[in-house]
Amino acid sequence: MPLTALVTDRDRATEALDTIVPVYERVFAEPPYHEGPDDVSGFVDGYRQEAQQDGFRLALAHDDSGQPAGFAYGYPLQPTTRWWHGFLNADLADAFTREDGHRTFVIKELAVLPEHRRTGTARSLHTGLLHGLTAERATLAVVPEAEPAVRLYAALGYTSVGLCRPWADAPLFDVMVLPLR
Repeated sequence: MPLTALVTDRDRATEALDTIVPVYERVFAEPPYHEGPDDVSGFVDGYRQEAQQDGFRLALAHDDSGQPAGFAYGYPLQPTTRWWHGFLNADLADAFTREDGHRTFVIKELAVLPEHRRTGTARSLHTGLLHGLTAERATLAVVPEAEPAVRLYAALGYTSVGLCRPWADAPLFDVMVLPLR
């Protein structure tokens, strides 16, 4: 199983783009995502901004030869988040969607190269990313067509809170939540 490391320093997280962009390109070029160069560019721009957020964390996995195997990253949701907007089949209570910068940790991406799947790498990245957090819960969004990812998240204990389209031309996402305490 690949070795994982946690990065919480903003500069090191930004420097890690050289490692994670090739992983992102390969993983998200696959079905059901079919992402191309414009999507990768959008990912890089978003990541650079997100890496500056308070509480940002990046978990990196490398194989025995030191080659990248996968990554996961996230940060605490802030009070101004729009994470809980755009639900199509759920009316979430204000008490559920209230954020304070500590309550909920969002996992924005978790990606593992094909040759490292079904080896425990995704679980290891997930565990490493969440280790030591004081958040009440974790959340993530997954396209329902990514069935292996949906099965993994369910096996990790996540439950769906509803389907969401966060912006006008966005794909449909299943938003899932995992209690952490």
